[in-house]
Amino acid sequence: MELENFNSDEFEKHLKVRAFEIEVHLKKLLPSKENTIEEKITSSMRYALLNGGKRIRAYLSMESCKLYEIDTQCALQSGAAIECMHAYSLVHDDLPSMDNDDLRRGQPTVHVKWDEATAILTGDALQCKAFEILAMPETHPDGEKRSNLIYQMSLSAGVGGMVSGQEADISAEVNYAILSLEDIIKLQDFKTGALIRWSAITGPLLAGQSLSKMENYANSLGLAFQIQDDILDIEGIESKVGKKTQKDKDAGKVTFISLLGLNEAKKKAKLLIEDACETISDFGPKSSNLIKLAKFVISRSN
Repeated sequence: MELENFNSDEFEKHLKVRAFEIEVHLKKLLPSKENTIEEKITSSMRYALLNGGKRIRAYLSMESCKLYEIDTQCALQSGAAIECMHAYSLVHDDLPSMDNDDLRRGQPTVHVKWDEATAILTGDALQCKAFEILAMPETHPDGEKRSNLIYQMSLSAGVGGMVSGQEADISAEVNYAILSLEDIIKLQDFKTGALIRWSAITGPLLAGQSLSKMENYANSLGLAFQIQDDILDIEGIESKVGKKTQKDKDAGKVTFISLLGLNEAKKKAKLLIEDACETISDFGPKSSNLIKLAKFVISRSN
């Protein structure tokens, strides 16, 4: 895999164009509710949801749909839904009872800008909005396929995925010294990988096709994504990363870096991306953007 010849800046420009498309769609789905009882929470939802970000999960979902020739409107809906679910997870992750972060993408986190109660309710509302979007006829005319999207989302975001991953991460804070590499891989597969996996399988789900290729691609991509996050916690520039760096190191957390060392962690991430690219290349030229996405994941600086 020729990462040296990959133009990360060029691909990031492409991502920004697609991120703008999804943000336009999100604004339509989440209008402001001025002078109503909903005003405060819709305002905090929009703040959490529309504060930048690369929209990698939405992009992955939309490209998965494109790969399986799913209508663009359906792809926008699935992309919007995963962004709502992801935003909910970040709002709750940032709470003092969890990761206790004051900054997200360079801006005050929701509980800092408002308060903890508002942050909890904002996350709850964003999670509900994700399922609302998936249930809409615009997501797909076939109700059974919409139901499959919702079912898979509930598995990915709930006890079988992200929620248990987050709980394991919190619980491990008092027990990090005994975590093995296998433990960390399992934890991150739940915490980070689950929503990435859902994003990747939206295309085959809506097309009624086998999920295995996209699942394999996502498994490698998600783990590489987390390793790069660990690398950025060590090497990242705070103004670029958009949040405090060195947090894991200061807390004494076991990460891919602490277990493998920085150079070996980078090698591991590169091997995972090679696996992802090899898996997706079976689709031929149509997979070009997903191959570029995989390469971007471990070349990003934030």
